Amino acid sequence: MTDHRDDAPRDQDPGPDSRRPAVIGLILVLVLVVAGYFLMTALRQNANLEDCLMSGRRNCAPIELPTSR
Repeated sequence: MTDHRDDAPRDQDPGPDSRRPAVIGLILVLVLVVAGYFLMTALRQNANLEDCLMSGRRNCAPIELPTSR
């Protein structure tokens, strides 16, 4: 005796939301790539500043002065 409570076939597409996990994954990967780019840029700037300081220079970090009016 078989139970026929579920009339819909089980191998059908889940519907219009089938791409939602893929889009969320793509957005997450893009956010990680952008965050990694900014992190690498900040680390590169810090390494350049440390290299300048270790070479004995004193004017390594530029000082921004307000513009005169």
